[in-house]
Amino acid sequence: MSEYRTGLGWDVHRLAPHRPLILGGVAIPSELGLEGHSDADVLAHAITDAILGAAALGDIGMHFPDTDPRWQGAGSLLFLAHARDLARARGYRIVNVDSTVILERPKLTGFRDAIRRQLAATLELDADRISVKFKTAEKVGPVGEGRSAEAQAIVTLRLD
Repeated sequence: MSEYRTGLGWDVHRLAPHRPLILGGVAIPSELGLEGHSDADVLAHAITDAILGAAALGDIGMHFPDTDPRWQGAGSLLFLAHARDLARARGYRIVNVDSTVILERPKLTGFRDAIRRQLAATLELDADRISVKFKTAEKVGPVGEGRSAEAQAIVTLRLD
C-alpha cells in the first residue's frame, strides 16, 4: 500500500541592488536581486520547505540556519538536494512539484523552461513533474511595489 504526503512551502525575500536574482538555480538578468544570507533563491527555498514539510522533517531554517556562516552566499540548490536526500532516506520519492513565483519585474516567462530543467536535474525528476508559474501582485503590497519577491510550492511525496 502506498502512502502520499503533501507539503506546502513559502518564502519571501527583499529585492536589493547589487545582488543576483536567482530563481530555481537560474540567474535572471535584473537590476535588483534577492537579499539574504544564502543566494536567497525564494523558489528553491519554498520547494525545499515543501519537501521537508511533507516528510515531517522541519523547515529550511532548522537545517540551514541563517546564523551559520557556512551558508553565507550558499547556492540554494544545495538546500534543495539536501531535502531530496532526507526524504529519500525515509523512503519517500517526489511525485510532483507545483510552484508559483510572485514578482512584479522582470518578466520571467522566457525563463520557465530553464528553471524547470534546473529544478528537475537537482531533484532527479523528469521536467514534466515540475510546474513553475509566474504571477505579479498587481502593484499591491511589498511585492507589487517592487520591494520583494515571494514563492509558494506544493510537493507530493509517495512512500512505497
